[in-house]
Amino acid sequence: MGVDGLGLKRAGVLLFLETVQFTFFFVVAEIYYPGYNVSSNYISDLGATCRNGTCNFVQPSSSIFNTSVVLLGLSLFLGSYYVWKGSGSKALSFFLLLSGVGGVGVGVFNESYGSIHTLFSALTFVAGGIQAILVSRVARPPMSYFSVAAGVITLAATLLFLSGTYFGLGAGGMERMIAYPVLFATLAFGGYLIGMSSADLR
Repeated sequence: MGVDGLGLKRAGVLLFLETVQFTFFFVVAEIYYPGYNVSSNYISDLGATCRNGTCNFVQPSSSIFNTSVVLLGLSLFLGSYYVWKGSGSKALSFFLLLSGVGGVGVGVFNESYGSIHTLFSALTFVAGGIQAILVSRVARPPMSYFSVAAGVITLAATLLFLSGTYFGLGAGGMERMIAYPVLFATLAFGGYLIGMSSADLR
């Protein structure tokens, strides 16, 4: 499959705008959640906070977060098609798609769904990290180096999080060490695709 510059630019617009959208409303949801602590609270507590079998939906944070993450997931899902159409990279497109499925699942199946939510969260984190690494199949340096580094950090932080090793950051803080690198890498990759020329492609 040949390079389709228009398809890649469309992917770039989707990835850039929706990552900005999610990052913005992520912060807004934190602001509207009374007493929310980025160290001790999980990210998904913004959608539904469940402790000891009791779930609390803090509004408007719950609606803001869940809607925003679903929109991000749908955009990653659609963006995966344009990345495949534009570059022919099946591996990158596949893990973008998985990240999108995970994002939609996190928003639809919030913490009140228990293990189903945990499954979608894990899918989002792992697929997001691998996706960032696979950007190196499409982008040239230094974009490829930055994205690979972000993916490695996300996957390493995921392992630390699962092992309960937080280095004083708390569960919420370590979870952000998973999410932020891949969010920033996706944002950068979206901008890269928007501004690319044919010479920018591997």
